[in-house]
Amino acid sequence: MGGDGKQLITRKVQHVDDKVKDLLLQIQQGLDIASDEIKALKARKLIVPQTWKGYSLKRGPNYAPKRKKVVTDLTRDNFQSGEWKELEFKEYNYSAKGQPLEGGNLHPLLKVRAQLKQIFLCMGFEEMPTNNFVESSFWNFDALFQPQQHPARDSHDTFFLEARSTTKILPEDYVLRVTQVHESGGYGSRGYAYDWKREEANKNLLRTHTTSVSSRMLYQLAQKPFAPKKYFSIDRVFRNEAVDRTHLAEFHQIEGLVCDRGLTLCDLIGVLHDFFSRLGMTKLKFKPAYNPYTEPSMEIFSYHEGFKKWVEVGNSGMFRPEMLQPMGLPEDVQVIAWGLSLERPTMILYGIDSIRDLFGHKVDLGLIKKNPMCRLGID
Repeated sequence: MGGDGKQLITRKVQHVDDKVKDLLLQIQQGLDIASDEIKALKARKLIVPQTWKGYSLKRGPNYAPKRKKVVTDLTRDNFQSGEWKELEFKEYNYSAKGQPLEGGNLHPLLKVRAQLKQIFLCMGFEEMPTNNFVESSFWNFDALFQPQQHPARDSHDTFFLEARSTTKILPEDYVLRVTQVHESGGYGSRGYAYDWKREEANKNLLRTHTTSVSSRMLYQLAQKPFAPKKYFSIDRVFRNEAVDRTHLAEFHQIEGLVCDRGLTLCDLIGVLHDFFSRLGMTKLKFKPAYNPYTEPSMEIFSYHEGFKKWVEVGNSGMFRPEMLQPMGLPEDVQVIAWGLSLERPTMILYGIDSIRDLFGHKVDLGLIKKNPMCRLGID
């Protein structure tokens, strides 16, 4: 209060600078401001960035009211009509890349098969012809001393043919000897003591194993002066089985056999150690088993370092005299043989869990194109 009773009011701030207002006015006028200030205004949502694009169209040197189609090839009609003089040709782009070509790719089964074939050839084996998928029951079962009542011959395990269901092309003298050994035995055997039926042996089927090829080859070998032989085969076989992650109605069987005088079970074990060591399987075990056409018979197990357990890898044995001697082979000739599937080692090598991802219509084409090369027996 003043002396005269009047209130005195004074202004503390004479001028206020509104910096934000000034920045907004500068932006409105199109003036440039610092990036830090723009960032601060954006954070306070006082400004929103917008992008404006403009286009300018004008006539170029190749402008025409109507599109003219350029040609890429000269034809006979162009020459005859004289039209070629006025044609405009499309320019060639010599730097353009052509359409990528899809080359063929090997299936993992084919790669493993090629490696196995090379192993057999290095061991001195000769490949058997296996291009006969359709076989008669005689060569597939009867010639192997497998009785006609065996469960494997039932339609639940075998695909029998309807068209051309039977065959009559069989060596009759050999058929007679097979009949006798089935019915009444011989060569130290009592046989199976049943009435062998020719009509059962004549039935055509899809072969259930490649041992039917082995029986044909051994019979042909017996018709000549005897010479030791080592045979192998890798091909497809068919069985009427339920499809699951480890079984299909068709698969590939690997088979090897050695035919010579004086062979024993020790020879079989030695050959198996040699063969599987070339596959990278050095730890083997053998377990007695039963097969109609081999005696003794052994299941083959190998220790799997990844699974840390023993895994069955094949079957083996010595062909029975009831199978060999009716063919005409000398009494002192023995045959040692073994077999395994192609799919199981391939699945282990390529880390495939289900066989349907390896073989069949559900196979991923990327697996076929990108699978690595196979080198068996190499760590």
